[in-house]
Amino acid sequence: MLKQRIITAIVLLALLAAVLLSGSNLIVMGTLALFFTAAVWESLQLFTIRRALVLSLFAVPLLFWVLTTQTPVDIFNVAVICVLIWAMRFFPALKFGLPTTDGARGNLFTLVFLLTLLGCFISIYALYQRSVLFLISAMAIVWIADIGAYFVGRAIGKRKLAPTISPGKSWEGALGGWLFVMVLGATTVFTPIFVDSFTAQLQRSLGWLLWILCMTVIVAASIVGDLFESLLKRRAGVKDSSKLLPGHGGVLDRIDALIPVMPLVVLMSVGL
Repeated sequence: MLKQRIITAIVLLALLAAVLLSGSNLIVMGTLALFFTAAVWESLQLFTIRRALVLSLFAVPLLFWVLTTQTPVDIFNVAVICVLIWAMRFFPALKFGLPTTDGARGNLFTLVFLLTLLGCFISIYALYQRSVLFLISAMAIVWIADIGAYFVGRAIGKRKLAPTISPGKSWEGALGGWLFVMVLGATTVFTPIFVDSFTAQLQRSLGWLLWILCMTVIVAASIVGDLFESLLKRRAGVKDSSKLLPGHGGVLDRIDALIPVMPLVVLMSVGL
C-alpha cells in the first residue's frame, strides 16, 4: 500500500509540475476542471445524490465560465463566503454532527458544500495567477502539516484528536504538523529563492507575530477540512471518497484539507 501511495504521489506531483509550468492558462483551467468534476462526482456520491456522474459533468462548463468571468472583487467575495461557511457551519458540524442526506436540509447542505468546493478551485486559480511559486508555497503548508502530523502521530501520538471521527489522528500529530510548518515556513523567509513565496511575503507584510498566528490558523483549517471529509465518509459508510487514485482513495481524499485553506489564503493575500 505504501509503495502504491508513493508511486501515485510522484505521478500527481509530476502532473502538477507539468501543468503549472506549461505557462498555458487553458491547460491549467482544463486540469482544474477535470479534478473539480471528479471532486463534485465524489461529493454527490457521499451525499447520496442520484445520477451523480451525469450531474457532475455540468462542473466543467461551470468552472470554465467562472474562471473566465471572475473579477478580483468576485474572488474576494467568494473567499469571504467560503471562510464564513467553514467557520459558522462546517466546523461546528464536527461537534454537533451532520444533517441527514434527505429532505430540504440535506439538499441545502449539499449545495453549500459544493459552493465551498467551487470556492476552493476558484482560489487555486487566483493564487496561480499571482505566480506558480505563490500557489505552491500556499498549498505546501497543507502538505507539510499533513506529513508532519502523520510521522509525529505514528511516533508518539497518544491523545486522540477526534476519536469518533478519525481515530488515527492525535493531538501530538497535529502539534507536530504545526511545528513542521513553523520551521519550514520560517526557512522560506530567509531563503532568497523563496522571496516571492506566500509565506515569505506574508511575513514581510505582517511581521513574525501575526505570521505565526496566520500559519496556525491555516494549519487548524487544514485539520478541520480533513476531519470534515472524514465525517462525510463516516456518514456515507465508506472508507474513501472513490478509487480514482490508487493508494490514496479519491480526489476529495487528497484535497479535503485544501478546501477550507485556499479561500483563507486568498483573504490573507490581500495587500501582499
